[in-house]
Parts: sequence; C-alpha cells; structure tokens
Amino acid sequence: MASQTIVPVILSGGAGKRLFPLSRMLYPKQLLPLGGTRTMIQETAQRVADRARYAPPFMVCNHEHRFIVAEQMREISVVPGEIILEPEGRNTAPAAAVAAELIARADPSALMLLLPSDHIVEDVAAFDEAVTQAAAAIAASPGLMTFGIRPTAPETGFGYIERGDIWSGSQAYQVAQFREKPDLATAEAWLAAGRHDWNSGMFLMPVTLFLAELQRHAPAVLEGARNAIADGLRDLDFFRLDPAAFAATPSISIDYAVMEHTDKAGVVPAALGWSDVGSWGALWDIAEKDADGNVLRGDVVQHGSSNSYARSEGRQLVSLVGVRDLVVIATDDVVLVAERSKTQDVKALVEKLEAGGRTEPLSHRRVYRPWGWYETIDKGERFQVKQICLKPGARLSLQKHYHRAEHWTVVSGTGIVTRGDDTFLLEENQSAYIPLGAIHRLENPGKVQLVMIEVQSGPYLGEDDIVRFEDTYGRT
Repeated sequence: MASQTIVPVILSGGAGKRLFPLSRMLYPKQLLPLGGTRTMIQETAQRVADRARYAPPFMVCNHEHRFIVAEQMREISVVPGEIILEPEGRNTAPAAAVAAELIARADPSALMLLLPSDHIVEDVAAFDEAVTQAAAAIAASPGLMTFGIRPTAPETGFGYIERGDIWSGSQAYQVAQFREKPDLATAEAWLAAGRHDWNSGMFLMPVTLFLAELQRHAPAVLEGARNAIADGLRDLDFFRLDPAAFAATPSISIDYAVMEHTDKAGVVPAALGWSDVGSWGALWDIAEKDADGNVLRGDVVQHGSSNSYARSEGRQLVSLVGVRDLVVIATDDVVLVAERSKTQDVKALVEKLEAGGRTEPLSHRRVYRPWGWYETIDKGERFQVKQICLKPGARLSLQKHYHRAEHWTVVSGTGIVTRGDDTFLLEENQSAYIPLGAIHRLENPGKVQLVMIEVQSGPYLGEDDIVRFEDTYGRT
C-alpha cells in the first residue's frame, strides 16, 4: 500500500436514462439494487470500506438525492468524509475539481480515487491490487492514472485506451491515445492487436497534480469549482455548492478537459469483472441465466421463450410466451418492451417522453423523502389518494396548504398530529381532518413504521402547494 492517503470520491450525478423505467431522474440507477441485494452506490462504497487502505469517501451527488444517499450510507455503516451537493449536473470534470480542491485543502499529498457510483466490480481483490499498482506507478513517477479494463469482446459501446510504453518503474503504461467508441470492425481489430483496453472512467490521481493539470488545460473548470466552493454553504451533514457559480462552470468530462491533453496520463490494465451496466442488455450479459438463456426477476412466468430479460417491479404479473431476445420491464406505471440488441436506444425514448412533458422520466409513483416515502394510489378531478409511510422517529415539516384539505387515516402504527393549536394521538383505524389553510404536522413517535392513507381534495393538488414553517431536515 502507498504511504499517501487514498481518498475515494464517488460520483453520483448520473440519471441512468438507458435503464428506464426502473431508473428515474429522482431515483436513478446508482440508488437501485440492480446487481445484487445492495444498491450500486452501496456496493461502490463497500468496495473502498477498508479503512487501513482507504480514507472515508467523499460523495458528490445531486441535491435532490442527498437524503437517500445519506440513508443508504447509514444502512451499510459508512460515514462519508463529505457529501457534496451539486445544484445541477455539469459532467465529471467540475465534480472532480470540487472534490480535489476540498481534499487538497486538508491534505495536499493525498491521492484521489475517482469512482463512478453505478459500476459493477465483481473481483474486489483485483480492484485493490490495481489501485496498489496505480499508487506504486505514481510513487515512481507522478501521473494521472486511469484503469483500463481488459476487453473480453469487440465492444462498440465503450471508449478505449491505447497503451504506450511502460510507465517508469511500474506495471502501468503510458497512455498512447484515448479512443472514441469504435465500429465493429475497428473494435475487432483492436481486440486482436491486444494494445487497447476499455476506458472504465475510474482514476487515481495526486490531487495537487490533477489541480495543476486542470489549471493548465481547463482553467475555467477549476475557477468555477473554486467559486462554487467559496460561495457554498454547510447544510446539515452536506456541503451545498453555490448554484450560480456551479452553473457557470463548463460542463465537460475529465477525459475531454484533462486526460486527452495531459502528457502525464497512465493506464493500469486490469481484469475486475467490470461492467458499467449501461443498458438492460448489459444487465442480461452479466446475469446468471436459466436453461433457455432467460433472466427473470420478480413476478415473471415464461413459456417457450429464450434469451430474454424480464423484470416485474410492480404489482402485476409479467408473462412471456414464445418470444426471444426481448427485454420486458414492468413497474406500477410503465411497461417497457424492447429488442435486447436495441436497449441502448432507451435513452432516446426517455428524451422523447421528456420533450412531451411526461412525468414518468422524473419519478416513480413511490417518491422517497428523508422521513420515509409516499405513493400515489389514485387521482382524479379535485382529489388524490396517497399511501404515506413514516420511519420510526420521523416527522413531516410543520406546514400548511393554500389549495387543498386532507383526511388522514392510520393503517398501522401510531401518529402524533399537530393541527393548529391542538396536538393529539392517532392509532390504527383512527382518522383526522386537516382543513384547507390549517397549520399541521404528523410525527411517528413509535419504533415501527407509521402507515397511513391520505385523501386530498381541492382545486390544486401539486407538491409545490406546501408552505413550511419548521423542518427537521432543513428544507425550505
């Protein structure tokens, strides 16, 4: 292990549009358990949980995901060194610049291990060894190390790295050239030549060297990052970047901003059992299949079908009869059917839905909040019915609505209701009416979840009709 501190930085800004309808803007793929029982961001954090080897991780995420990320880290007993909130996505270079600047202020000699939050790495021991090799290469001759994945097929969906000469005194190589996604013939030629690796998007870099190369090749990115930090603020357990300064920062990837221009780029080839899980087809590729080549998840039954991926995440049964090479994904509000070879095009479908003003790309019916979640059961003209679940000890903000009244009925658990000047207890099968304009709050004082049904009525039922007077979670 290198003597320098290795600080993992987990980037969690992506939307995962190609994995719609499971991945949504407010609950993207890194927050989902796609490859196992833990979510992808939890798996990434667990990969660097050895505190003898790695410092506590820095997380960079969208401000809308802050409570979910914090809760998922708590579930696996990981205490982040920092959770940095992006007001909007500006690609990987600004996110890395912010993290590097903050790390360098605390420890200028640190190495930053930059990791996407939504990749699968099956061989963690090989991952640790690759990081050790990269750190040794940096110790021998300082550079910006990336990790190249040894290709197993002529993949056209990845960028590639062409290896050059051996990196002085190490098992790494100089980067001869970064290559864009190739056509099939080119990918086959590169695979045969044996000098090209898949570009994993993972890096190990001395923070001061990375900042110096940013200053040299992309000074506007570094300036924007520093301005966003200078005008940022502490928000509970988070560091919130200044929205105006961050929005003025160029939106550009690390590869385009620095790695394709620097003369200090190195690559460590590695076989990690890696996948970027970039599409439903990629999930089929890495999953264990039945005798007919099918991957079936959830309430799915098939007859005479082959080489298909089917998943039910909603309440409905998914049935396949006599089909092949399909992807079928069902949630409570969306059913996706696609040829398995065309699942990269799901992103284009999502962009069509967004252009048409559809809300499905934004969120599921179940919406997560720091206090728990709510799910819309039914809605129509002047009414909406929700199921609401409060975690033990959680409470809603003290609030009122200008346009709707609410009727609450407790299904299970116990709640404390504040309504105007009154405070009273609600138990199972008991209910309370909240008139339009009444200041109110619901709390869960118990040790089990509080589940209730809320019936809203009024001329406008949007989520923006909330005036908060007090909030445990710092929301305005």
